[in-house]
Amino acid sequence: MTSVKEFRVEREPTATATGRGRFAFTDDYSVFDWGPMPDAIPEKGQSLCTMGAFNFEALEEAGVATHYRGVGPDAVALADRDDPPRQLAIELVQVPDLPFADGAYDYDAFHAAAGENYLVPLEIVFRNTVPVGSSLRSRGEPGDYGLDLSAWPDEPVDLPEPVVEFSTKYEEQDRYLDRTEADRIAGAADVDALADLAREVNQVVTGRASETGFVHEDGKIECCYVDGTLKVADVVGTFDENRFAYGGQEVSKEVVRQYYKRYHPEWVDAVGEAKAAADEQGVADWRTLCAVDPEPLPNGVIETVAEMYAAGANAYTGGEWFDAPDIGGAVDAVRDL
Repeated sequence: MTSVKEFRVEREPTATATGRGRFAFTDDYSVFDWGPMPDAIPEKGQSLCTMGAFNFEALEEAGVATHYRGVGPDAVALADRDDPPRQLAIELVQVPDLPFADGAYDYDAFHAAAGENYLVPLEIVFRNTVPVGSSLRSRGEPGDYGLDLSAWPDEPVDLPEPVVEFSTKYEEQDRYLDRTEADRIAGAADVDALADLAREVNQVVTGRASETGFVHEDGKIECCYVDGTLKVADVVGTFDENRFAYGGQEVSKEVVRQYYKRYHPEWVDAVGEAKAAADEQGVADWRTLCAVDPEPLPNGVIETVAEMYAAGANAYTGGEWFDAPDIGGAVDAVRDL
């Protein structure tokens, strides 16, 4: 179901009732939709779980419905833990198969099986800034997003208002969607309500980031639909799901993406070529067409990135969960990669 966390079911959901389960966060990482890479980043899973739990509890305090039930095997509050958790207890909904045939995905079949209790097959993306390299730049001009600029500059740009977009969730390659197609794929869930929910989450995470010295650039949510109610699902506000900066330096999975672009561009290029070929050939799994495998990260890079995740989680949550440098030192080390 996901590439960097394991999914454990305690009680299966049904068409009429939610179930219970847990995410167990591993130390795997994934970039460019590859799935688990050849190595791992120590304590990364615990840092993501800690930040996710912190943000879910902040959302609950703000009155935002979520599927979160607590951390650890006993589903306790984060404050009741003495050590960083690795498991996130969640409410489960149905996730039907999404059939792929003749080069197309069958969402009608998905919703016929889903009923009124399902994970919405969309990712709802929100953007506060447009960093260099953002896909938003290739899909529109600055004026389309309320910016008084004739062209995209060579530095990040703050948006006057957050931009909300929709992309596919279960397709092998993510696609950005217009509102009409997003509404069709969402099924019974209302796209305007999904966008409003994303803005609420963005407001909570952005507020906490500002309080702790971070800049919250963009992120995404996933949602479940339960008998007419939308709830925030998956995990929220981590360095994998969202992009943050600190002191002008990226503090997120983007650090690893950019490292591979600089030092292993032949693999990054091969990924792009494989995705394009899969589109042309109507192949679902583009990885089978990729001619190059990713190389492991050097040990020094792994250590620096691990400290970034740990120090960032400490700073964002205001806790001392990890034995890590202060956030300023961790960020300075990332700058030198």
